[in-house]
Amino acid sequence: MNAEHGGAPTGAEVVVSQLEAMGVEYVFGLCGHTNIALLDALGRSPIEFVVFRHEQTAAHAADGYARATGKPGVVVVHVGPGMMNAVTGVATAAMDSVPLVVISGDIPSYYRGRHPHQEVNLHADADQVSIYQPFVKRAWDVSRVEDLPRFLERAFWTATTGRPGATLLNVPMDMFSRPLDDDAASRFSLPETSTAPELSPSTAEAIARELAGAERPLLYVGGGVKSPEAVAALLSIAERLDVPMVHSLMAKGTVPENHPLLLGMPGFWGLEFTNDYAREADVVVALATRFAETDASSWDPAYTWSFPPGRLVQIDIDPAEIGRNYPVSIGAVADVTSALLEIDAASNRLGIEPVDRPELLARIAETREALFAETRVRGTSDDFPLKPERILRDVLDTVPSDTVLVTDVGWNKNGVAQRYRLPDGGRFVTPGGASTMGFGPAAALGVQIAWPDRVVVALIGDGGMSAQLAALPTAVERDLPVIFVVMNNAAHGTIADLQAGHYGVTHGCEFLDREGNPYTPDFAALGRSCGTDGYSVTDADSLGKALADAVAARRPAVIDVPMVNEPVPTPGHWNIKDIYAGRFPHDCDRASHR
Repeated sequence: MNAEHGGAPTGAEVVVSQLEAMGVEYVFGLCGHTNIALLDALGRSPIEFVVFRHEQTAAHAADGYARATGKPGVVVVHVGPGMMNAVTGVATAAMDSVPLVVISGDIPSYYRGRHPHQEVNLHADADQVSIYQPFVKRAWDVSRVEDLPRFLERAFWTATTGRPGATLLNVPMDMFSRPLDDDAASRFSLPETSTAPELSPSTAEAIARELAGAERPLLYVGGGVKSPEAVAALLSIAERLDVPMVHSLMAKGTVPENHPLLLGMPGFWGLEFTNDYAREADVVVALATRFAETDASSWDPAYTWSFPPGRLVQIDIDPAEIGRNYPVSIGAVADVTSALLEIDAASNRLGIEPVDRPELLARIAETREALFAETRVRGTSDDFPLKPERILRDVLDTVPSDTVLVTDVGWNKNGVAQRYRLPDGGRFVTPGGASTMGFGPAAALGVQIAWPDRVVVALIGDGGMSAQLAALPTAVERDLPVIFVVMNNAAHGTIADLQAGHYGVTHGCEFLDREGNPYTPDFAALGRSCGTDGYSVTDADSLGKALADAVAARRPAVIDVPMVNEPVPTPGHWNIKDIYAGRFPHDCDRASHR
C-alpha cells in the first residue's frame, strides 16, 4: 500500500489487484513515464510483466498468448508514440476477434490542452483514444480515479463476451498515483458466469430440415468454431448426412485434415473443385465466419459463393455479420457451440435418416490427395535456393506432430493454408483480417509462453523477420525456444510476384544493393548476436538437419533458408487483378443503384 496516502491503495495498486482477481498471469508491454507507477505495483504482484523493445511486438505477443489460451491478452503501453506503436498489433487482434485489453498511460489529467510532453494534440487535445476507436470494441478514458476499477472491469467484460475483440483503457498518469478506497478493487469484479444467445429449437429444426433436404449441402466452418464440443457436434451433423465441409483461412485445423468430408479452403487459394462445389451448393450453413474477401474470391458469384440461387443459413454471435456480404434465408444470432449442439439434437428429434454420398467422398479424396501429392513431389526437389514446397515438406517431416505453426504473410501463410497437411495435434496461427507482416515472430513468443512444452515454429518471410527483429532478444531473455524459420527470398515476394505478373517489373518490391544485386541480412548471424542459436541453410539437405537440431536443443533458434520467389497458386479470383488490368466490373453495379 502507498504510505504517502495514509495506507490507502493507489489506482495502480487497485488495477493490479483486479488483474490478479481476474486470473491474469502475464502482462505484455513496454515502460514509459506514464505507466511506471503501474509497473511498480506489478513488481509486487505474482503477475509477470513481459518486457519488450517495441510496442507492436508486445501487442502481437499478447495476441498470440490469447489465441493459445483463450484468455484475454493484456498490454500496457506508454502515452503518444508508445500507444501508437501498438496500433498495428492491437488492430490485428481486433480484426481476428481475439480478446485483448490495452491499458495506455496518458498525460496528467490537469495538463490537458497545454500540450505537455508527448501529448497527442494539434487538432484535438489529449485525444489519443480516437486513434483506437475505429477497431476496438470500446474505449474508456478515465477522468476520475474512482472510475478506474469500474472501467477496467468493463474493458475485460467487453473484450471477452459476445464476439471477442480488443478494448482500450486510457489512464492519465496521475490516476495511477491517486488514492482509492480499500475495497475499490473488490467492488468491481467480473461476473462469475455469462450466457451467450442460444439458437431456438424451432430455428435449429428448420436448419436441420434445410440440410436434410438439400441435394448439394455444404457446411462452411469459420474461425469462431473452436471448442471441442462445437467440433464434435459439427462432425456429427456432417457425418449423418454426408455434408462436405470447407473452412475459412482462420479455421484451418478445426476439422482434421484427413477427414473424408473436408474439401479444404475456398476463395483465392481454394482448389477449383472446392470453389465449384461452394458456388453450386444449394444450401450453405455458414458458422461463425464473416465471408472475408480472401475466402470469397472478392465476392464475385462466378467463382466461389452464389446467393441466390443458393440458400444461405448464417449463424454468428455478431448481428452485424448476418447478411453483411450475402442475403440470408435463415439468419441466427447465436453462440456457435450451442447452435451446433442444438442442430445436432434437432436432427435426432426429427428422426432425420442418414445419407450416403459415396461418389462425392471419392471425389473429395481424389482431389485432396492430388493436392498433397503434387506438393510432396515439388517438395522432393533438391534445387537451391529451395522451393517453398521443399521447406514445407522438411518442416512437416521433422517437427513433432503437435507443433504450433505461427505464420506471417506470403507463402508461409497462404501456402501453408492451402497445401500443408496439418497433423491432428498441430495448430495453425495466422493473421487473417489484417494480414499483418511482422505478426509471426512476435505472436510466436506469446504462443510459447502459453504452451511452454510445445514446439513453436515461426514460419516467416525475410520481410516479416526484418519487421520484428525485436522479437529475438525477448526470446532469449525469456528462454523461449521458438524456432524462427526465415523463408528468405530477398524480397516482399508475394507483392513482387503480383507486380511482375501485371506490370512486368518488380520495382520497389525486392531488396537490392546499389549495383542491383539481391541483398539480404545474415539472419542466422543476427540471431546469434542476440543470443539465439543460428543456422544458415547452404544446400537442400541442411534444412532438415537444422530443424532437427533446433527441436532437440530447446533453445531460441533462427534458421535462415534461401528460397526461390514463386507465387502461391491462386485457383480462385482476386479482384485486384481486374483493377491492374483496368477492368472495374462493379462500376456498373454502383451506377444501377444511383
